[in-house]
Amino acid sequence: MFLRKKRNKSGSISIQVLIKEGRKNRLIKTIGCAKTAREEHLLTMLAKTEIERLRGMQSLFVEHDDLVVENFVNSISNDHIQIVGTDLILGNIYDKIGFPRDGCPNYFKNLVLCRLVYPGSKLKTVDYFRQHMNIDVSVYSIYRFLDDLNANLKPTIEQISFDYSKSLLGGKIGVVFYDMTTLYFEASEEDDYRIPGFNKDGKHQQPQIMIGLLVSGHGYPIGYQIFEGNTSETKTLIPILEAFQNKFDIDRPIVVADAALLSKKNIEDLSAKGYEYILGGRLKNETEEVKAKVIDLNIEEGKPKELITKNGRLIVSFSPKRAYVDNKNREKGLKRLEKKVISGKLKKEHINNRGYNKYLKLNGEVSIDIDYEKYHADKIWDGLKSYVTNTQLSREKVMENYSQLWNIEKAFRISKTDLRIRPIYHRLRNRVEAHICICFAAYSVYKELERILNLNKINLSPEKAINEIKEIRQLRYILPKSKIVKTKVINPTQRQTQLLKMKI
Repeated sequence: MFLRKKRNKSGSISIQVLIKEGRKNRLIKTIGCAKTAREEHLLTMLAKTEIERLRGMQSLFVEHDDLVVENFVNSISNDHIQIVGTDLILGNIYDKIGFPRDGCPNYFKNLVLCRLVYPGSKLKTVDYFRQHMNIDVSVYSIYRFLDDLNANLKPTIEQISFDYSKSLLGGKIGVVFYDMTTLYFEASEEDDYRIPGFNKDGKHQQPQIMIGLLVSGHGYPIGYQIFEGNTSETKTLIPILEAFQNKFDIDRPIVVADAALLSKKNIEDLSAKGYEYILGGRLKNETEEVKAKVIDLNIEEGKPKELITKNGRLIVSFSPKRAYVDNKNREKGLKRLEKKVISGKLKKEHINNRGYNKYLKLNGEVSIDIDYEKYHADKIWDGLKSYVTNTQLSREKVMENYSQLWNIEKAFRISKTDLRIRPIYHRLRNRVEAHICICFAAYSVYKELERILNLNKINLSPEKAINEIKEIRQLRYILPKSKIVKTKVINPTQRQTQLLKMKI
C-alpha cells in the first residue's frame, strides 16, 4: 500500500492511496486535491495516516498526527464555537410549554432565554444573540421589537401558561394564590403610569408600578396585572380575580392571600361575588371581644381552634418556634426604640401604631418614654397565627393551603433576583409592559426547569443548573473535502451530561 501524487489538468495535485495487485495498481481512496504547497503537505500526512490505519495499526497517533491536530486547532476561531446549552435544554422547555416560536431570529423566545441566563440590560441581550446564535443584532432592533410587540401577546402568554399549569395539576385549578409587589424605575420623572407610592424595596421617592401575580399550587404561574404606582394594595385583588375569570372562563377558585389583603371591602366583595377565600389574619387588629375569646381558647401546639366572626371562620394555631421568633423580634424592636428614646430625637408624631412605635407613650407635655407594660402584655400573642376563611375546609387543610403562599413570595424573589426584573430603565409604557411579559414567560420556564430537575432526580437548584447549562458549547467545522458543515458538542462535564440526558 502506498500513496501517489497525481497532477490534474487544472494544476491541482490529487493525493491518492493505492494498493499493488499483481502488475496493476488499484485505487483505494482519494484523500483530496491540493492547490497549495501547504495543502499538499497536509494531505500527504493524512494519506500516510490512512495507510497506517488500513494496514491494521490501531495506534491513535502516528508520526504526523500531532501536526494534523495542531493545524486543525489553529484553524479554530471564536466564530466556530457556539454556546448551545441554553437552546438545547431551556429552549426545549420553552417549546414544550408552547410559547411562540416564530421567525428567525425569534426575538421573543431568545429574549426570554436571555432573561434566564444573562439577566440584565438589553445590551447584554445583544451579546446573547452573538454568542448563542452567531447573529449580530443591534440594540435598536431589540427596542423596535419591544415597541412593536403585539398587544395580544400578554393574553396569549398568560393563556399558554394557564393551560400548561392546568395540565400539570390534572386539569383543574381549585386554589389560586395572590400577592403583589412594587417595581421602581431608575428615573426621577413620573407620569400617569409610573407614580411614586409605598415601595416594598424602600425606594419611596422613585416612580413605580405595582404588579399583582396569580400562581396555582406549587407556584405554577397563571397571570399578572399591572397597576399604577400609587394604587392601594387592597384594591387590586378583585380586579385581577375578575380579569382572570373572564380570560379563562373557569369556576371560581379558592383565593389565598396574605394579611395585607385583609380589608372589610375585600371580604365583602369576595363574598358578594361568590369567591371562597383563605386570608392571613391579624389577631391584634380584632375587636377586644374577639381577642378575649382567642386568649380563652388556650391553644396548644398542633391543636388549632376557631371562632366565628363577622368575616367568617377565624382559625388560630400555636407554634413554639413562631413564639421564639416573635419574642426575639419584639426584643430587637424594643432595643431600637430604647436607643431612639435615649437619643432624644423622638417627637410626638412618632407615637403611632406603625411597627414597634406602638410601645411609645407621652409623659407630660414633652417627654416620650416606652410603655413597658404594653410591651410585656404583647407576649401573650407570641406564637399565635390566625387565618380568616369562609370555606368548609378543615382547619388543617386551611393552614396547609395558606402555607403554600410562600410559593408566590418565592416567585417575586426569583423575578427580582435571578431574572432581575428590576430595576427598570425603560420609559415608554409599551416597552415596560413588554419587559414584564418577557420576565413572566421566563419565570414559567424557570418553574418548569425546577419541576423537570426533580422528576429526573437531579440534585441541582434551577440557579445552579442554569449556570451549568449556559457553559455547554459546540464546535462548528467544515470537512475539507466534502465541504459539509458539521457540529459537535464539546465534551460536557458529568453534571452537564446529566442535564443534556434528562427527560424533558
